[in-house]
Amino acid sequence: MPGHAEPSAGAPTYTHGYGAAVLGSHRARTAENSAAHLLPHLHDGQRLLDVGSGAGTITADLARIVGPRNLTALEVTEDAAALTRSELQRQGVDEVEVVVGDAHALAFADRTFDVVHAHQVLQHVPRPVTALAEFCRVTRPGGIVAVRDSDYEGFRWYPETPGIARWIALYLRAARANGGTPDAGRRLLAWAHEAGFEEAAPGASTWLYATPEAREHWARTWAGRVTSPPLAEQLQREGWADADERAAIAEDFRRWAEDPDGWFSVLHGEVLARA
Repeated sequence: MPGHAEPSAGAPTYTHGYGAAVLGSHRARTAENSAAHLLPHLHDGQRLLDVGSGAGTITADLARIVGPRNLTALEVTEDAAALTRSELQRQGVDEVEVVVGDAHALAFADRTFDVVHAHQVLQHVPRPVTALAEFCRVTRPGGIVAVRDSDYEGFRWYPETPGIARWIALYLRAARANGGTPDAGRRLLAWAHEAGFEEAAPGASTWLYATPEAREHWARTWAGRVTSPPLAEQLQREGWADADERAAIAEDFRRWAEDPDGWFSVLHGEVLARA
């Protein structure tokens, strides 16, 4: 596909990791604020595969709609799968099957699921078109594949600060070095077409951080990520940002959060495709 060369091999490297700052952010995600494009198409009894279930909060919401025994959650490592299981247990959502596997080579028979859902997944995998083709393969004819990914180069914030501008440049560099596509949101429709979907409805939505509480939440998660493993270790190892610079970026986020005019908009691309 023009403008995007997929790596030929290699397991996904998750740039964010699963530290406290990341999980604190991810546990705020719900089906309502992160999968609204899919919700009107769900009902009890559908078999649903949730790829990249992570912190498990969206998974729990989806399971309550289709029925826990009808939902399978997939993660790439046992440690990540354990996070999903822990959240499902905390919410009392039993009977969900949580498995470990590779999105590029799903261990399910053809036409197994009515719905495949992946939130913030394709930006991190080395071969997103391959993953989408797999999602299609395991979905029954007429079923739905729903994907949503952010577009880091489409993020907008006010007021402009040197630290936050430096942060986005560093994150883009790190994510791409790890085989990811941090502007995945704008590419989802093209990837769906390349994967063979003939019917793919595009969409877009945002998260907005502009209230004091929302700004504090956003600043806390990114101040934590840029100063903690694995991102901080990568930036240090590659010589892209030393500890002093990372601390200055974190402080810029905190100052931004205290500004009553502070605004941060996170752009997402979405696709609902029919198998």
